[in-house]
Amino acid sequence: MPELRRDPVTGRWVIIATGRAQRPQDFIREPVRLKGGLCPFCPGNEAKTPPEILAYRPNGAGGKDGAGWTVRVVPNKFPALEIQGELDRQAEGIFDRMNGMGAHEVIIETPEHELTLATMPAKRVEDVLYAFRDRMADLRNDARLKYALIFKNHGEAAGASLEHTHSQLIALPILPRQVVEELKGARAYFDVKERCIFCDIAQQESKSQTRMVAENADFIVITPYAPRFPFETWILPRKHDSAYDASPAVRFGNLALALKTVAAKMDRVLDHPSYSMVLHSAPLHDPPTEHYHWHMEISPILTKVAGFEWGSGFYINPMPPEEAAKFLREAKVSV
Repeated sequence: MPELRRDPVTGRWVIIATGRAQRPQDFIREPVRLKGGLCPFCPGNEAKTPPEILAYRPNGAGGKDGAGWTVRVVPNKFPALEIQGELDRQAEGIFDRMNGMGAHEVIIETPEHELTLATMPAKRVEDVLYAFRDRMADLRNDARLKYALIFKNHGEAAGASLEHTHSQLIALPILPRQVVEELKGARAYFDVKERCIFCDIAQQESKSQTRMVAENADFIVITPYAPRFPFETWILPRKHDSAYDASPAVRFGNLALALKTVAAKMDRVLDHPSYSMVLHSAPLHDPPTEHYHWHMEISPILTKVAGFEWGSGFYINPMPPEEAAKFLREAKVSV
């Protein structure tokens, strides 16, 4: 029988349509296959991107906007928001508007065109995570910006226009509605129980193992209790930190292993799916908080959001998270 499940953080309900339950192969769509060709993100083509904001070059090899880098961050050539100017808030009767001020950056994760998070060496994945941290920490200095959203679209079905593996950062002058809902839900839980909801989730899932996909000393990978999408997974730190860029550097090696592991397991179980990854962190100017806990959410693109979801706000997920976790957990991968 189908189940209605409530997300313990936001209060959002989902339908777990157990009668539609499928095996992983039933979800497989067009796998992500690299085609190659002229790529502005490949070494030697640095002039085809805007000037870099940040780059890691081992042993100081090369110069700015030259070769020798392992991770490179550049402004998006076609930005959704632009860093120049002021907000200039205005009213149009009952409507509100402001200038499209913000930041839109691209994190080029590796110089090697054929690699992905699943196949990159763990140390190179760790470098990408450091780039996330360094850019968030820098944007924290801009008083106009309230939130930095780091996300990754892998594969055309997820919205990636270039196949060379990369992530993006969009910094906003307002808090996104979903972030506000998550913060409110976490705060409400803390006000009642005086504990962080994400810490409680991490402890409960570690104990039960029912929805556990992988784990190490610093992080767990789980399928959430009320997932919106089949094979949706979360990476949760075991220890509490509200802001991603405040996490101790010593933990980033294990975060890289957790991220690489889940990417490799999805490739094995779902035949290299397109997916979206989002980093959830506290607002840029919030002090450290006891009620919120940064984490990553990764969702392969296996179903479509249609009229019912748009009209009701409910998501229909035909894959119970316990079964998804079992398939992913049992997938043998080398990291």
